[in-house]
Amino acid sequence: MGAPLVRPAVAELEFRLYDRPLHPELFDVVAVKSVPHAGARLTVRLTRTGHSLSWAGPGTYLEEIIATAGADLPETGLRLAHRFDGGRRGNCVFPTVRYQVSAQVEVLKPEQFIHVHAELLADGARKGLVFHGPENNRIGLSPIGVVIVEALPQCLSVNAFHTFPEEFAVVKTQSLIEPIT
Repeated sequence: MGAPLVRPAVAELEFRLYDRPLHPELFDVVAVKSVPHAGARLTVRLTRTGHSLSWAGPGTYLEEIIATAGADLPETGLRLAHRFDGGRRGNCVFPTVRYQVSAQVEVLKPEQFIHVHAELLADGARKGLVFHGPENNRIGLSPIGVVIVEALPQCLSVNAFHTFPEEFAVVKTQSLIEPIT
């Protein structure tokens, strides 16, 4: 921990979904929040490269992560994996929950990126978990990670945004975790 944040390039990122817990020490966690829902618990961890979402409920465990493709992560329990090379969707059914994800990368014009970056900071400060990295780029913006969790009656909706000022890019994921009754 304590090392300065150096965001990898978006092309180096990978989305992964596991049906088992991963040890939190595999990630360089910079912020954490826990949300109870329907007899289960969602733990959100912002990391230096993205995030980790851990769902622990009766009969089901799932772990969603964004990490660098070269990270030393297990293959055991891997249910979904892809790079961020446009838009992707995925879903899995577990014994007690349905899981859906939509992921995309959006590359913006510099003036649009600055506006979106400011909106994400404001929304994250009001509604979610935010991490600001140090400024280390030509436009003077820090990379940020924002995760907003909405506990709806029938599911949890998790929106995550990670900015990459050097590339004027925003990595976005929306995950839905719906208990099966």
